Amino acid sequence: MPLDPSFIGRSYPPTASYQVGREKIREFATAIGADDALHHDPEAARTAGYADVVAPPTFAVVITMAANRQIVEDPDLGVDYSRVVHGDQRFQYTRPIVAGDELISTNTIEEIRSRGGHDFLTMRTDVASASGEPVVTAWSKIVVRGEG
Repeated sequence: MPLDPSFIGRSYPPTASYQVGREKIREFATAIGADDALHHDPEAARTAGYADVVAPPTFAVVITMAANRQIVEDPDLGVDYSRVVHGDQRFQYTRPIVAGDELISTNTIEEIRSRGGHDFLTMRTDVASASGEPVVTAWSKIVVRGEG
């Protein structure tokens, strides 16, 4: 069953806060091969003007992928996750994510298109600090493969 385009523009309630941990940043940086000292050494990060270690730019996917479950698991939208493939991902930063941040995400469905029997769902996630300071906006596109 195709996704309902009337969901375009729907926003979901803010998520619970995500506490960014130093070790989580280090583990993520190691996993992707980001060996810059800013991602691993708090003193190097402080010398560069940051409060603590700095997350690599793609770290935001850790936060936004979990937040996107609000949309993907919305029973009224009806995404069949067994048929989902990742289509695209991009980030627009206001400032870097650093260890110690407390971040809250708000999801919006930006686009639903059907092409060739497949549905293309674009989700925008606005990530802000607990005080409301914008940090990063992420766009994720998933493809819900048709049954044919």
